[in-house]
Amino acid sequence: MRLLGHLVHPMLIVFPLGLLATALAFDIVGLSTGDTSWYGISYWMIAAGIIGGLLAAVFGLIDWVGIPAGTRAKAIGLWHGAANVVVVLLFIVSWFLRRPNPQAPGSTAIVLSFIAVGLALISGWLGGELVERLGVGIHQGANLNAPNSLSGKPAGQQDSGSETTGIRRVA
Repeated sequence: MRLLGHLVHPMLIVFPLGLLATALAFDIVGLSTGDTSWYGISYWMIAAGIIGGLLAAVFGLIDWVGIPAGTRAKAIGLWHGAANVVVVLLFIVSWFLRRPNPQAPGSTAIVLSFIAVGLALISGWLGGELVERLGVGIHQGANLNAPNSLSGKPAGQQDSGSETTGIRRVA
């Protein structure tokens, strides 16, 4: 899905990623300083990050539906989306655990945030693979079956047995 010629999903993901990662950073500051006000800020950043993540997910799903079936891009998009759903779910649980007293989250709430941010890093790499390596949404005729960027093979090379397929645009 595009807005004024640019994909909407990549425009939206920066907000939840930034908010949720910064919430964890504020938890770390709270842990290291003993100043509980940082936890309260983190609580509200998580709430905003969850809302932003759910909004970005809608546009990510729309983009994923437009990727042709049977391509490497479709499979990576599924893993990327599923991982991001888990990230948002982990932060939802963390947020609910903090709700009774946002200034004093339990260790489980903070651990869930750590796990979620770690998973978001992996999912972000997968999203980068979709855009940077496979060209999803970037141009017509993208190689949606390009080999993994860690393989050392050129992006123009096809994986064994697959054919290059262009992505159709989703209006």
